[in-house]
Formats: sequence, C-alpha cells, structure tokens
Amino acid sequence: MRLAYPIILSPFEDGSGGYTVEVPDLPGCVTEGRDLADALLMAEDAASGWVLTELEEGSPAPKASKLSGIRTESSDQLVSMVALDMDSYAAKYGSKAVRKNVTIPAWLDTWAESAGINYSGALRDALETKYADQVQAA
Repeated sequence: MRLAYPIILSPFEDGSGGYTVEVPDLPGCVTEGRDLADALLMAEDAASGWVLTELEEGSPAPKASKLSGIRTESSDQLVSMVALDMDSYAAKYGSKAVRKNVTIPAWLDTWAESAGINYSGALRDALETKYADQVQAA
C-alpha cells in the first residue's frame, strides 16, 4: 500500500536550517530534521509509524487532504508531500500478530502433523505470497 500525505515544514526559529514537520491528517504526528532533506526523511518515518500503528490496531489509514487545502500560519512555512511505502515499512517494523482459527480437512492435518509443518508459518507464507501477487498485479 502506498500513501501520500501533505506536510507542513516550519523552519527552526534559531536559524540553524532545521525544520519541524507536522502531518495535519495524522493527529499528533510531528517530527523534525536538522535540514530540509533530513526533515523529509524524518516525516516519512514518523508518518509511516503513525499509520502502521493504526493499521495494526485494525483502523484504516486516514484519507489524505488535498495539497491545495493545506494552509500555513506564516509565510516562512513550506507545504509539501510525503510518500509512504507501507508494505516495506510494515515488513521491516510491523510486529503485531493476530490469532486466527482455521479449519482444514482431517487428512491434511494428519499429513501436516507427520511432516512437522508449522501451521502459523505455512499460513503466513501462503498469505504473503498471495499478497505479493495481488500488489504486483495492481
């Protein structure tokens, strides 16, 4: 899943070249960087973490506002966009697991038990393969 959100970059008041970054569509998602490039990378990481938490809690990713609808409080603030690759981020940092009950034919259970198959691992592998196929097809 790829997402994009508008961000507001506010230069540090001390003139050091750093920026504070706010993601208006993600309440409380604020970060900063020592320069513009660092601020943009930090925004991507902070927003990805915010969205991953929502997804792991079963909530959908918030809809993004239109860039044209973002207003700043002062003329020295910048409005930009941050792009998120949630698939890569979740693969690297996602940790929440959910428990699911499944029903399989008895003969398959007998075979899997004798073969020492880890049910959770086999299901996860199969679902990840199907997910990758669907993402590639989109």
